[in-house]
Amino acid sequence: MADGGTVEHAPPQCDAALTHAFELLGKRWSGVILGALMERPAGFAALRRATGGISDSVLSERLGELGAAGLVVREVDEGPPVAVRYRLAPPGEALVPVLRDLGDWARDHLHAAP
Repeated sequence: MADGGTVEHAPPQCDAALTHAFELLGKRWSGVILGALMERPAGFAALRRATGGISDSVLSERLGELGAAGLVVREVDEGPPVAVRYRLAPPGEALVPVLRDLGDWARDHLHAAP
């Protein structure tokens, strides 16, 4: 007890894994890119169109980060012509139910959501 008879409490702590997840997924465009890959793999241009408004450099950066985190896989078909596609890796596929639930929640509770 502190002076005056009050009980001191430790401040609440956010789960470290949840903090790490939001650090990655909370970056602008990361969740949108994962959402665009939920149904099927896509090439770079298709992802740019699906995300609407992202620059090539930011899309490339986010794909690299999501790949480094093990959520997205970059596949190269040597062709000809050479084709690059991105797909969800198994840990990214494990996020699909969460992303769908988040979309449902946003539609139900965030009135500005389309």
